[in-house]
Amino acid sequence: MSALLTDLRLAWLLTHGSDRREWWRIGLTASGAALATGIGLAVVALQSLDGFYSVSFGSGLFDSPSDRQNVSLALGLLLIPVLGFLGQCARIGAVHRDRRLAALRLAGAGPWQVRRIAALESGLACLAGAVVAVVPLLPYATAWTGVVVVAVPVLGAVVSAVALRRVVADPLGRVRRIRPMRGPGRLFGTATRLLAVTAVVIALTPVFGNPVPFGLGPVAVLVLAVLFSLIAIWLSGASSRQLGEGFAAGTSRPALLIAAERMREDPWSTARTHAALLLVTVVGSGFAGVRQILLAELDHRHRTGRLATPMAYYTTGIDLTAAAILIALALALTALAVGTAESLATRRRGLAAQAAAGVPHAVLARALLLETALPLLPAIAVAGLGGTEISFWYGAAVSGHTDVPVPYAALLVPVGVYAACVLAAATSLPLLRRSVRPGELRYA
Repeated sequence: MSALLTDLRLAWLLTHGSDRREWWRIGLTASGAALATGIGLAVVALQSLDGFYSVSFGSGLFDSPSDRQNVSLALGLLLIPVLGFLGQCARIGAVHRDRRLAALRLAGAGPWQVRRIAALESGLACLAGAVVAVVPLLPYATAWTGVVVVAVPVLGAVVSAVALRRVVADPLGRVRRIRPMRGPGRLFGTATRLLAVTAVVIALTPVFGNPVPFGLGPVAVLVLAVLFSLIAIWLSGASSRQLGEGFAAGTSRPALLIAAERMREDPWSTARTHAALLLVTVVGSGFAGVRQILLAELDHRHRTGRLATPMAYYTTGIDLTAAAILIALALALTALAVGTAESLATRRRGLAAQAAAGVPHAVLARALLLETALPLLPAIAVAGLGGTEISFWYGAAVSGHTDVPVPYAALLVPVGVYAACVLAAATSLPLLRRSVRPGELRYA
């Protein structure tokens, strides 16, 4: 316990003494924690209602306990991209704190203690964000409000510790990563196989009995979405290595050669960075197709007078789901931008050496964009096709009692997401100009 208090005190001193360049990282971490706190408080507020209530907002969507339970579940799923964003902030923060981390190593701290102190720094930033989010609600605070305020910093510190588990600060001021030389690991493969078996069982249900019941529909959609996401994540890492080796051996373009070497050196870093983004792409593509089918079915029932509740009840739920997916997409894109900036900060000395050797800034900028665009293209395509398959499956499930349109809207989502990813990676180009300054060579 005393060691933890000592590490917490050191984390506070390091956070309090952060220089101007690190405050943007602390601000991003606090913003992510504030969003997580807001989500947690919204879930607590919905679950605190008991029985049926007449809520003016949402066209009756929050009146019944079952509807509130579904909304709470959707809000809880938003924590996944928020936690991924916090993990990205923790990784880039470790690189910026390399000299201070090295000083701790020289003073006798071990690698795990250094990582723990860096994680506690993120926990303090999360605490600040949680407090800022809860201050406007103090007149209505309950015991559960305090639980959320405490849980968010603890969760942020845990996520940061996991994100920094492969980062080691050497005593002489060099931050290096322990990269796995093989694939994503046994847990990833086991989860993929279990989900594949579950998906096959669901697909064979109409063969051995009745069609897939609507009660099993949400479970099937969740299983298929996670399965297609894992396949896309694996493809992102595998294609990064294959494309890197292929372009390194078969092209003479400088920007493509630099990007190929980076992809070949650490192919699975792109998979880790793109994981949340690919999940959002699968969910977004599937939702776009399902939304198109749902609206057509609701319109048909409304015109024939077979709609049990007002049309606004359904459209409000659909619109809220779309808003949640857009928020998740914005968080995933922000995490991608932060991950690209983290990659630049990690390689700033090598980039400065390339610039000093005469490599033009435009070549380095194109190489940076190619590192993101090339391995992400096949992964986004597979994620989009997976989401489209989910929408086709849903259309087949409801085709027995209504005419369903072709869910072409699902095919447009991966195109838009891919363009947004390239633009998110381009936001780090101003940092590239700062990273190639000759002054960085002093620490090489």
